[in-house]
Amino acid sequence: MSNNRVSRRQFLSYTLTGVGGFMAAGMLMPMVRFALDPVLQKHEGGDFVLTEQKIADITEAPIKVDFTFEQVDAWYKADVTNTAWVYKDGDVIVALSPVCKHLGCMVDWEHKDGNKNEFFCPCHAGRYTKNGGNIAGTPPLGPLDEFEVQEKDGYLMIGPSKPNTLV
Repeated sequence: MSNNRVSRRQFLSYTLTGVGGFMAAGMLMPMVRFALDPVLQKHEGGDFVLTEQKIADITEAPIKVDFTFEQVDAWYKADVTNTAWVYKDGDVIVALSPVCKHLGCMVDWEHKDGNKNEFFCPCHAGRYTKNGGNIAGTPPLGPLDEFEVQEKDGYLMIGPSKPNTLV
């Protein structure tokens, strides 16, 4: 037997420290898992969504193209429909977001109020050029966002949005 005896005070101190450590680990582990889990999940390939729009039918005049994708929020899955304004600029296909940078309203091409060759936001009379640049003296704070585009079997694929590179 050892001559180093543990006093009651030391025993309680060691016991409470151990129990407190286990309780702290029990609280911290779910928080660490919550923070790291999205990073460690495997994502299926491709952020691009295939649309029903044929590449051959796209002209120099912007047209509205709807596309639907599955959005997963925790355990809830929903089909979300989004829109893009798509046109050809020479041989390049351009897809612009319809969301106004002022307050998030939806812009329209050549609105009925006489805005020729412009995108128009009906909420606060915001105006954008064809390439998505905001027109000076109107409410928008920046240009319309741009979508990445690809082609697959003659159909348009729309990818994630990015800051406008055309202006």
